[in-house]
Amino acid sequence: GTDEDAIIETLTKLNTSQRQQVLITYKSTIGRDLIDDLKSELSGNFEKVIVGLMTPTAMYDVHELRRALKGAGTDEGCLIEILASRSNDEIRRINENYKIQYGSSLEDDIVSDTSSMFRRVLVSLATGNRDEGTFVDETLAQQDAQCLYEAGEKKWGTDEVQFMSILCTRNRCHLLRVFDVYRGIANKDITESIKSEMSGDLEDALLAVVKCMRNKPAYFAERLYKSMKGLGTDDSTLIRVMVSRSEIDMQYIRREFLSMYGKSLHSFIKGDCSGDYRKVLLRLCGG
Repeated sequence: GTDEDAIIETLTKLNTSQRQQVLITYKSTIGRDLIDDLKSELSGNFEKVIVGLMTPTAMYDVHELRRALKGAGTDEGCLIEILASRSNDEIRRINENYKIQYGSSLEDDIVSDTSSMFRRVLVSLATGNRDEGTFVDETLAQQDAQCLYEAGEKKWGTDEVQFMSILCTRNRCHLLRVFDVYRGIANKDITESIKSEMSGDLEDALLAVVKCMRNKPAYFAERLYKSMKGLGTDDSTLIRVMVSRSEIDMQYIRREFLSMYGKSLHSFIKGDCSGDYRKVLLRLCGG
């Protein structure tokens, strides 16, 4: 039999680069591939978490994006979550690895699998070309806010291109200022305008961009909450967020989760999952 506790214990104590070292050492001393061995011994969601932990960060994102695009039906939520929340550097690594792994570019696969304005937003995010400086141009911020107002609330129909070009390219500090100015002009928050002006995947994508700009841990806390609340669990989202954020901002996500929902992430996972799957997620959650 397999000693799952030992696997959980060992792997959750290590960080990503140490786990990569274990893979190499395992292969050189035992002559077999550790991921293959784990896959043959484990199953279900527990296996997905463990294999996710053993996969280098950029590759994990690549596999998830590919699954979202090429699986049965498109997992739009996954595409939005990864592309809206990663830095330019992370996006660049994802693009390189995706091409090497699958022989096609991420952009081509997005284009062939999605449509209309939603496709354009994803392609824009997938170029990883956002300004990552901190400079706020006050005049431009006023212009951008006015532009968003005129593209949405003020006119009949919505000019989605304006929303995309501002939300997907400006730097974070600048956008936070734009959102402030916007509230003054429109008398409502930019998120309310997006909700009333857009719908479906496009709405979800632009809201995700705004939320990630404002407070990334809160965005992920909301993703986790929605994956577990109500009937049934959206395991692929739960696993992806827990695995991909465990070494980046999990403590902040936990804090946001508690302040947003009045219950700890730990207690939510405990009530929603079971067995080894629950054990390993609780270890990643920590606290």
